[in-house]
Amino acid sequence: MFEIDLAKFKKYDKPGPRYTSYPTAPHFNEGFTYENYLDEVIKTNYGSDLPDLSLYFHLPFCDTLCYFCGCNMIITRNRDRVSEYIHYLKKEIDMIRTYILPDRKVTQLHWGGGTPTHLRPEEIDEVAAYIKSSFDFKDDSENGCEIDPRDLTREHLEALRRNGFNRISMGVQDFNDKVQKAVNRIQPEDITRQTVKWVRELGFNSINLDLMYGLPFQTIDSFSDTVDKIIDISPDRIAVFNYAHVPWVKKHMALIHQEDLPHPETKLEILKMTIEKLTTAGYVFIGMDHFAKPDDELAIALKEKKLYRNFQGYSTHAGSDLYAMGITAISQLQNVYAQNFKTEKEYFNSIDNEKLPVAKGYSLSDDDILRRDVIMKLMCNFELEFSAIEKQYNINFNEYFAWGLNNLKEMQKDELLLLDDKKIEVTQMGKLLIRNIAMNFDGYIERKEDMAKYSRTV
Repeated sequence: MFEIDLAKFKKYDKPGPRYTSYPTAPHFNEGFTYENYLDEVIKTNYGSDLPDLSLYFHLPFCDTLCYFCGCNMIITRNRDRVSEYIHYLKKEIDMIRTYILPDRKVTQLHWGGGTPTHLRPEEIDEVAAYIKSSFDFKDDSENGCEIDPRDLTREHLEALRRNGFNRISMGVQDFNDKVQKAVNRIQPEDITRQTVKWVRELGFNSINLDLMYGLPFQTIDSFSDTVDKIIDISPDRIAVFNYAHVPWVKKHMALIHQEDLPHPETKLEILKMTIEKLTTAGYVFIGMDHFAKPDDELAIALKEKKLYRNFQGYSTHAGSDLYAMGITAISQLQNVYAQNFKTEKEYFNSIDNEKLPVAKGYSLSDDDILRRDVIMKLMCNFELEFSAIEKQYNINFNEYFAWGLNNLKEMQKDELLLLDDKKIEVTQMGKLLIRNIAMNFDGYIERKEDMAKYSRTV
């Protein structure tokens, strides 16, 4: 069980990147074009040990608006709009597939949203069949999909299962009726339990449930009740996200009243309670917001120091080239990031003009690649041996990262980490504040080139 020091939570609770990438998405720029992306795609086909493929498909449609949602989504019940989107998604698959060697295999597939199960079962069959006919999958590929239990039928899950999906993730956020009404997501507990029962009956390998703290009207007692119910449901993985109230970014968040949100002190108490309950129940803290059962692949990868992190969060598939398709989707190759257009119109027009629908992106410098490696090792392994970095990148670690290492001295005093001339080891409490630790190796923060507005680290 974790021993949580609330005073340290308060001290280090400030805005900071989530580091699903480095450099982070605010640094992407429109000077990076589809030609830059295409050049890099072609380069990935050369070499003696070609990376496997990871595929992400963004299916943005939802039936109703959840006021807390920070995703790129489209609220619609217009089935023609969905059909048109599927048509263009297939065309994007055709375009990108042209430039990738056919013998490179897919090791990971994920459908995110929005709500992928907004698609009808026959549409799931259609899209999944097209993907499978376009790419060669490994026999043991990890194929995950996000679902919404509120408008879900067993037939939706049957369609996912027969098309090779073996992992499911779905949002719960909070079982409390008052909280659900305040965020416009009415999801009774029995619907969630029924969906989990179907998932298990159909033989999916893993199920993840999402919770969110910091929502209106949440109290320590009310959210404790939700956490107890989640532990009873016993999913393989649990994600506990911090609600970031940013109505200047997502206008619909203004429908949540600021005065209804829990006080910052209460919010930290809720997080403390949640972590202590989950770890006492046997879940392993993976990092950031994620927990998993000890026999889960994520927990095993953490123990074996094989954990990886990308735009989908923590993963066990390090080194794969991530090709993301659909509006706003972000691809991640070894040396570049590329993000698609945000609107359907721009996305469709680009594909009609036979151009990959890249709106912006980023080409990593040698410094970016070095710092990404350091940050991701800290985020995933919670320790860092300086000699390995020095050997790989031909640097003196203590000189190169003098600014960050000097900042870590205060964190060492606060017992967030152990630091000497050879390594960093993150303590139990430091794992909960790993974003704060990682920020000390961020060159953009060091050079004061990062003006982006981030969510708070706790």
